[in-house]
Amino acid sequence: MRNFRWWLAVLMFLVGFISYMDRVNLSVATPDIMKEFGFNKMDMGYLQTMFFLGYALMQIPGGIMSEYFGHRRVVTIAVTWWSAFTALTAASSSFTTFAIVRGLFGLGEGPVFPAFNNFIYRWFNKNEKATAASFMLGGAFVGPVFGPGITVALMLAFGWRSVFVVFGVAGLVLAALWYFFAAESPRNSKYVTASELAHIESGRCESEEKKEIAPWRDFMSSPQFWAIGIQYFITDYIMYVFLAWLPLYLMEAQKFSLAKMGIAASFPWALLCVLTFTAGFISDKMIAAGVSKHNARTWFGSIGLVVCCVTLYLGAIAKDPWMNVMWLTLSLGSLGFTFSASWAACIDIGGKFAGSVSGWMNFWGNIGGVLAPICTAWIATNYGWEAAIVTTAISAVIGVVAWFMVKPDVPIERRQSGSSSGVPVVK
Repeated sequence: MRNFRWWLAVLMFLVGFISYMDRVNLSVATPDIMKEFGFNKMDMGYLQTMFFLGYALMQIPGGIMSEYFGHRRVVTIAVTWWSAFTALTAASSSFTTFAIVRGLFGLGEGPVFPAFNNFIYRWFNKNEKATAASFMLGGAFVGPVFGPGITVALMLAFGWRSVFVVFGVAGLVLAALWYFFAAESPRNSKYVTASELAHIESGRCESEEKKEIAPWRDFMSSPQFWAIGIQYFITDYIMYVFLAWLPLYLMEAQKFSLAKMGIAASFPWALLCVLTFTAGFISDKMIAAGVSKHNARTWFGSIGLVVCCVTLYLGAIAKDPWMNVMWLTLSLGSLGFTFSASWAACIDIGGKFAGSVSGWMNFWGNIGGVLAPICTAWIATNYGWEAAIVTTAISAVIGVVAWFMVKPDVPIERRQSGSSSGVPVVK
């Protein structure tokens, strides 16, 4: 089959789509769940945080497992696990059961994106990394585009519980497809031609066969390692404010109906998806043309956060509801440049340990996810929605500063001798 790696990229896109549909479903169903069970904003913030806590805890182990056991097994087991607990959300009947199910759901989703970055490292040419990462991220971000509309339609027709059952079943199907088609290496796939394999491996000097644990002592002493985590903490914090609270914000602060909210809430995610693909494609083309990774990654990542900061503030102070939606759309959409640069930079500085570096980065990103729902709920409850949005906008400044310490041109140094990873060894 010609260009089979891109068919797998489409499958990765679909898994990402379902993963974010499963997350956004709770935020869209929040008004109905609050009404049925008597939950308040703080209760829902804690439930969102339970997912992110479980998700964050599995980032680093997920990256390590993907490097040692392989992306095929890790992705298959993780998608199966989270799909089961997605379906079980429909059976929850109290705050405690919701919290347990959401926490276990988060544990299941945790390993998937670090494992996907390991898959990208193995399956794509060095000049295709950002574009391939855009498929992973694009699927995740297109989920909230269609999520509100699909979820609202299912809720109106069959009730909020039907949403979780439908998407739980869909996830199980995708897990089976990944296990069947996504071989651990293109060398082991019967669908990869000799010419495609040669293209994938051109310019690669390190061996894929030797299983190694990432040199965490060296990583932990690297400013780059910490910087990529800090900038992603900020980036994900902002994104998860949108994911957790945009539907309720539009209904409470901007007075949208449920049906209008389902439409308006999709616009920011649609632009995010488009700009993620655009940034990944342009970034790879720039590097192939000889532009430095610093210019292709660092500037994309930092400019995305600057634009996000400014437009998010403008959205917070906008008086017209649809002007508010426009600024929020530009704000979240601009992060497409930052997300694309972030995941590609993990491969740039991590090499064969891209899974571990990705897990570290996404761990900090999802600490932001743990804090975003509850912090935003607290600020909105005590000081109003405008204060909550302005506070979120200001946080972007920290991410901009961190980006200039990532240095994607320079792989993280390793001090162990005898390295075969292709990462420089310090004698």
